[in-house]
Amino acid sequence: MNILAIGAHFDDVELGCGGALAKHAQNGDNVYVYVATVSGFTNQYNQSVRSSEIALGEAQAAMQILGVKELICGKFKTLDIEFVDELNIEILKIVQAKKIDKVYTHWIGDIHHDHQAVAKASLHSCRHVPRLLMYRSNWYHSTLEFRGNFYIDITRQWDIKERAIQAHVSEMDRTGQKWIRFFKNEAENAGQRIGVNYAEVFEVVKWLEI
Repeated sequence: MNILAIGAHFDDVELGCGGALAKHAQNGDNVYVYVATVSGFTNQYNQSVRSSEIALGEAQAAMQILGVKELICGKFKTLDIEFVDELNIEILKIVQAKKIDKVYTHWIGDIHHDHQAVAKASLHSCRHVPRLLMYRSNWYHSTLEFRGNFYIDITRQWDIKERAIQAHVSEMDRTGQKWIRFFKNEAENAGQRIGVNYAEVFEVVKWLEI
């Protein structure tokens, strides 16, 4: 099976579906990751928080940990990405070239502007992909409800997911261990609902038998 995980920034797919991707890789599936932005960004005072070069290097290390076959990098500017044909076409070309069977992408109700744009582009450009799941990759509240209704047991993959998140050293330095604690707690809560130690939960857009 050919799997595509789509994220706006380096670290999004690790946080949102890193366990599922590691599981796919262990099962022999071809796992591709597309990240739309260069992922470097500045704060409100125009001070550099994370350079694009550092972000890329950390992402490459994380992909190796997850067992990803190929990391495909977009060139859109961080915090400035829009739902435009350029983005749609880029995703569509990947879907067609890699013969993608299943997509993981951002939740359409995410409050983050970049995440919303990438989610919309994914729904549009992956309309012929038979299976599409949406993930959450932050802790921000939204006026919409994330209807998590599809669970993947990642008990054996949690350590891999954690190491992939930890590979983003610059983000770990900035946030401390908050990301790890939050997503581990989320995975434990999701796991309790289905009777396992750790799980990732997704909102199903479509699921066709293939």
